[in-house]
Amino acid sequence: MRNEDLKIFLVDDDIFSLNLYSQHIINLGYRDVYLFEKGRDSLESLEENPTIIFLDHNMDDILGLDVLKEIKRVNPGIYVVMISAQENVQVAVDAVKYGVFEYIIKTEDVPAKMEEIINRIVAIQREFNRSHSN
Repeated sequence: MRNEDLKIFLVDDDIFSLNLYSQHIINLGYRDVYLFEKGRDSLESLEENPTIIFLDHNMDDILGLDVLKEIKRVNPGIYVVMISAQENVQVAVDAVKYGVFEYIIKTEDVPAKMEEIINRIVAIQREFNRSHSN
């Protein structure tokens, strides 16, 4: 899988975080990056078939858990990574229950964690493609 094959949605109502994450991912060589300040706007763009969605939990228009549920209803194959400033165990448990791939706490090392998660997903997809091409 090449970098240009990966489509990434970033969903966060904090424009500073959105731009920080976007710049980091673009610097990694990914070009197909979509930014959304509203959870509902990201849901309206699911026909774009993103590979990964980095999703803030606490947004003004809708909670990340509600966005997650809808994403999984529309396309359960999308890798959703929840990002939350709250270290709320119940939110993390619910996110796992609804199919989140990873749950990360919003700290200054979020970009590094995003990079690590993207690399894991790329490795999973390579393995999947290899096992299904034989």
